[in-house]
Amino acid sequence: MENGHHPNGSAGKKASSNGNSNGNGKRKKTSPWNVGVVGLGKLGMPVALGMSLKGHNVMGYDIEPSRAQKDYFPHREIGPNGEPSIEPLLRQSSLQFGSLPEVVRHADIIFVAVQTPHDPRYEGVTRLPEERVDFDYRYLVAAVRNLATAIGENGEDKIVVVISTVLPGTISREILPVLNDHVKLCYNPFFIAMGTTIQDFLNPEFVLFGVRDKGAAEKAKEFYATIHDKPFYETTVENAELIKVAYNTFISMKVCYVNTLMEICHNSPGCDVDAVTGAFGLATDRLLSTKYLRGGMGDGGGCHPRDNIALSWLAREMNLSYDWFEGVMLCREKQTEWLADLIEDQHLARGYEGKIVGIYGRSFKAETNLTVGSPATLLANILKERGFEVEMYDPYIDNGPPPFSNAGVYFVATNHKQFADEQWQYPMGSVVIDPWRYIPRREGIDVIHVGVADSASQHLSAVDPQTKYLGAMPLTAESNTSAGAEYSEAASGD
Repeated sequence: MENGHHPNGSAGKKASSNGNSNGNGKRKKTSPWNVGVVGLGKLGMPVALGMSLKGHNVMGYDIEPSRAQKDYFPHREIGPNGEPSIEPLLRQSSLQFGSLPEVVRHADIIFVAVQTPHDPRYEGVTRLPEERVDFDYRYLVAAVRNLATAIGENGEDKIVVVISTVLPGTISREILPVLNDHVKLCYNPFFIAMGTTIQDFLNPEFVLFGVRDKGAAEKAKEFYATIHDKPFYETTVENAELIKVAYNTFISMKVCYVNTLMEICHNSPGCDVDAVTGAFGLATDRLLSTKYLRGGMGDGGGCHPRDNIALSWLAREMNLSYDWFEGVMLCREKQTEWLADLIEDQHLARGYEGKIVGIYGRSFKAETNLTVGSPATLLANILKERGFEVEMYDPYIDNGPPPFSNAGVYFVATNHKQFADEQWQYPMGSVVIDPWRYIPRREGIDVIHVGVADSASQHLSAVDPQTKYLGAMPLTAESNTSAGAEYSEAASGD
């Protein structure tokens, strides 16, 4: 979209810049907008705070009163400048809360950030169910209906921007019937990742905007010019609905492909997945960006697995020639089974007592406490199917030190920085399987870097029958640094 248009020249309208400068590169000062945010969950609250930090007068509302407060935020989110928590910013902010009618009277533009959940079976932490379902739109429809009623009673036109994830056709089928003439609706789903919501909102690749009311879209463009100067991509509501879920599921596809290369490299002497994907990272013309281009765990989060499963439902509804999205989810599942195979093979070869496995990390994303859709949970469930007792530990979720003390097989499911720290203690005589390739070698511990065929201790034929312990790689200054130590882009999803 470098030329400001959809690549095919027709489906999307001009992606205009939101530049709001005075000709010398300096941004103009703008008057604060009165903004409303309906829904103060893990997306709505950080976004409301981000708008407030830009100087706007933001008033939030949530059907759950306990969320309308600034004392704490239950999800781990970093601030716009890398602050370890948004809570101090939240407490110091000018963010206000009010009833729904109060938000309507206050706001020039109202953003709706209400969940469209899936049943937990479709979260991506268990095997893919045979049945497929769409998202649950009850909460979103109820919120928009109540908002439309309040706007109608207020008697003035209001711009309403829905940012929740939906499948193509949902706005027309579910949302439009509950509106009235005073509601000027647009659809503006965000491309953000949990844990870095404010950063992603303030510094996006582009703004995706589904237009139903041209005047409302122009006002929204003016508003976004006060937030950043990124492209404003206008298209139809239906296109925007599809672009959002297609974007997310494209990432899932990319992660699955790279993890397939990791599996090939793990079984091909002389191959190293980081070297392979490092070359791909230079091919930014035809192979896109370097993001999500490192082998590791499957993707996770509250968007990617569930969006694939919802699109698999749509594929069946439309009788598509091939259900690509089912294929992606089955690939993710099979790759997790393969990681379980590595764990089981090492456990059997080394003769550790009991069928006990330790997993370091519960969250799907490093340095967060976010566990929804986590591939770590899927791995644990698959191991339990095989009769293993699984213990899990995550420093961002669990209190106290790790519960691990005995030698055994341990798996690093989340690439938290702490796990690679030289002060971090793994039980002596253990094997640590690292799919991220960032844990340094250390004496008395066998570290297996998944995706590196020549990783020490990888080949089961090397087991010493006397000790039932694979010989450790000789420790040198060179070998003490993982090939994957710079793991800036985890294949972790949203």
